[in-house]
Amino acid sequence: YIGSHVFGARIFPNVWALGINVGDMTLDEATTALQRAWSDVQIELVDGERSWSLSPAELGMRLDARATAEAARDVGMGGIPFGWEILPTVAIDILRAQNTLLDMTEIIKIDPYNAGYRWVNEVLIGVPGSEGRYLDVALTMETLTQNLALVADRGRLDLVMTPVRPEVTNPQPYIEEARALASRPFQLYGYDPFSDQRVAWSTDRDTFTSWIEAGANGLTLREETFAPFLEAQTETLRQIDPLRYIEPTDAMEKMRQAIARGASEVNLRIRYRTSTYTVQRGDSGYRIARNLGVPFYLIQQANPSRDWDALLNPGDQINLPSVDAVVPLDPIPNKRIIVDLDTQQLWAYENGQLVFNWLISSGMDRAPTSPGIYQILNHSPTARGSSVELCGDNSCGTWEMYWFMGIYEVFPGLVNGFHGAVLLPNGAYLGGNNVGSRFTYGCIMSRDDEARLLYEWADDGTIVEIVGSGFTPRSELARRSLAGTAAGVNVAQHYTDLALLNA
Repeated sequence: YIGSHVFGARIFPNVWALGINVGDMTLDEATTALQRAWSDVQIELVDGERSWSLSPAELGMRLDARATAEAARDVGMGGIPFGWEILPTVAIDILRAQNTLLDMTEIIKIDPYNAGYRWVNEVLIGVPGSEGRYLDVALTMETLTQNLALVADRGRLDLVMTPVRPEVTNPQPYIEEARALASRPFQLYGYDPFSDQRVAWSTDRDTFTSWIEAGANGLTLREETFAPFLEAQTETLRQIDPLRYIEPTDAMEKMRQAIARGASEVNLRIRYRTSTYTVQRGDSGYRIARNLGVPFYLIQQANPSRDWDALLNPGDQINLPSVDAVVPLDPIPNKRIIVDLDTQQLWAYENGQLVFNWLISSGMDRAPTSPGIYQILNHSPTARGSSVELCGDNSCGTWEMYWFMGIYEVFPGLVNGFHGAVLLPNGAYLGGNNVGSRFTYGCIMSRDDEARLLYEWADDGTIVEIVGSGFTPRSELARRSLAGTAAGVNVAQHYTDLALLNA
């Protein structure tokens, strides 16, 4: 019997590896059997009562089935009568294992829980803070490599976790503020500055309370419980327009500020992703920019390798920047300025009510005003400008613009905006300080007294919607304004009344 195993190159009976009995098998048979068994092996990553299952390959582990079979053969008769179990021969790809653990850190981690609050019936109680745990990748890798065969044999890797203490464990110092805040309805509004639409989101008392935690200096936002709500609202917006979203960092900062000051509502900005445009017959870069309401230089920046002097081919894809690029400040939701380049009129609204309506002058054909949706970027009671038309052999003349408010960059460093009277180098006023036709160098000019009214009324961040041929109204206020013009409302009557009043 012994001879048959020795000369037949068979493994002696009762020898085990990877949970299977390889006794009485030849080396080839045992190698095949071990390879099949290895394909079913799962490694459980364990942290207390939590566990995650991975294949050995995901952890970079490779079985040397032949070497394992030979190790079983070397046991000889040691498995008789009680059995003998050998550890498998395993190699590891260190980089693969490390990357897998790094990828799992966010899944595995338990954030520390700062002191918070919850309702029990109608009573708000404090919830003490608790410790969190983060995966220590370096020490877990050390455990894996030093016990590689054992991990493979048992199918278990105990994770090494680092405890993390919460910043605040005691909820009591702020429980009265939390009760006052959580007892009132809390309203969230999403504002789209481009369509001028406001979306209202509400939540129940218990959910809102779960968003509050005790911070080092007062109440603040618990990000991990607020984030799923934010993602759900973004998904709702995306169903209407796939480009719309709420930027999490900005939204969470606004929520922190609202909670800190005990506010019962917050305005969150709706933003837009970048997109693409399919070139149509007759398109040029300049035409695309005007029709989409984006300054041409931004489209150039989004397509750095394209030769804009060459003809565009129908069907070509053009990268478009996010329209948010021209609305960098937090928008003012209750104020909006409408400008119609076709009728040379301006309307200003506050809380949906008309505040101002008068004639303006926009850019001439060789220096046109760009349609689009922008915002008031800054205020300057006096600004200076110039043009190549004012340049001589040695110098350029400059003009002064009163009550200037920047609204968009034509290209970096050159800003078009609203202004009043323009004092030219020769002492005359541009257009004789009259308005109603296109003769500026791209800005939107009002009569000086009216420009001052607009200057003092419009805050930085106020949205400016400039419409005209090729760029149709995006907001209901703009549609309402243009409908009034189409119905025969003549703003020139305003100037007749004003002249009579002055007389």
